[in-house]
Amino acid sequence: MAKILIIDDERSIRNTLREILEYEDYEVEDVDNGVDGLELIRNNEYDLILCDIKMNRMDGMEVLSEGLSLKPDLPFIMISGHGTVETAVEASKKGAFDFISKPPDLNRLLITVRNALDRGSLVVETKVLKRKVSKVRPILGNSQPILKIKETIDRVAPTDARVLITGANGSGKELVARWLHEKSHRANAPLIEVNCAAIPSELIESELFGHEKGSFTSAVKQRIGKFESASGGTLFLDEIGDMSHSAQAKVLRALQESKITRVGGEKEIEVDVRVVAATNKDLLKEIEAGNFRMDLYHRLSVILIHVPPLNERKDDIVLLTQNFLEEICNDYGMPPKKISEAALDALKALPWTGNIRELRNMVERLIILSDKIITDDDVRAFANPSAPLAATNGSAAPQTDFNQFKNFQDYKDYAEREYIKFKLEKNNWNVSKTADDIDIQRSHLYSKIEKYGLKRGE
Repeated sequence: MAKILIIDDERSIRNTLREILEYEDYEVEDVDNGVDGLELIRNNEYDLILCDIKMNRMDGMEVLSEGLSLKPDLPFIMISGHGTVETAVEASKKGAFDFISKPPDLNRLLITVRNALDRGSLVVETKVLKRKVSKVRPILGNSQPILKIKETIDRVAPTDARVLITGANGSGKELVARWLHEKSHRANAPLIEVNCAAIPSELIESELFGHEKGSFTSAVKQRIGKFESASGGTLFLDEIGDMSHSAQAKVLRALQESKITRVGGEKEIEVDVRVVAATNKDLLKEIEAGNFRMDLYHRLSVILIHVPPLNERKDDIVLLTQNFLEEICNDYGMPPKKISEAALDALKALPWTGNIRELRNMVERLIILSDKIITDDDVRAFANPSAPLAATNGSAAPQTDFNQFKNFQDYKDYAEREYIKFKLEKNNWNVSKTADDIDIQRSHLYSKIEKYGLKRGE
């Protein structure tokens, strides 16, 4: 259900607009001045604002400007009893979606409202799609280690110096590698990624250097390797500590001579590649154990960048959490959920063994299982998905066998189904009330009910 705020100092206009819009099944709030209107915009999520231009205390144009500075994507429809072309043009220049005159024509009003709401939905969808297809997400954080990493990237990226990125799983090593490429003069060329831990040792050489037809049993045709594919760009060797000794020797030669030879081939092929490597292992210890070549280590580590675990940059948890809240809610097509200060403190107190990846999964879990405002009780209840759900209202929580879930998506679907079922039963299967309670549109809730096959009295 779309939520609309009316800001107008004429009670009769407010009442008329409210009656029309509520009849069309919109949720409506109204206020008689711009100052209070801005306060409501600041503290609530609205889908549309209807705002008078001539008002006491604050002019409607000021409300428009300040409102858009608070919520840039919020559509405004300006209304006035003294409508002129000049006023309409000024409102449009300041960012208003449209301008209508008093008294409003019913059909014109409803069409304009519908179009403004549609545009608002499209803006959100476009942002989500742009983020999904964008090359690189920002490196979030203002802690000293993160600021140092950003500064190092700015200094190193424009050069062709090889970089070795170290850090625990989930800490963001791949993101650092992407920014090194994005800020380099090779940004328009490909960034090719190879996860050395995911490729069997007998296939890693073929993956990196390619092979000729017939060079081994399954080589039914010639294959171009990652070094050739990345020529002119950047090759990111993730988890390089897991690379086999024979592959290490060939990589070392490729770095020394900028030449490679395909498996089963004899011809030397020149490649122009910048290599960025990453590992979650201590390569110096691997060298001592005889698992990694020292000469390759020195070739790779012209520049060393260490990405700290989340436990060493807990001041960034608030910023990361707020970003994930907005991002995930946009993906789910729901207004961003709010989180209490106590909940943020509870998140900061947790031991983040899975780093940024674990935090994002945790935020997604909280969005699905919590009400409109995420509390510290929610954090404590859902902090450990492998433990039984804790009770948030003093009642005993159901015991759940988490071994039944093959992956997080299965668990997420299960949790969402149980949550929606609980809310529907709590509201005696009143779909409109339940949709409002969990802050999603009725159509979205109906889709969820159909998806999970929920039936009254099951």
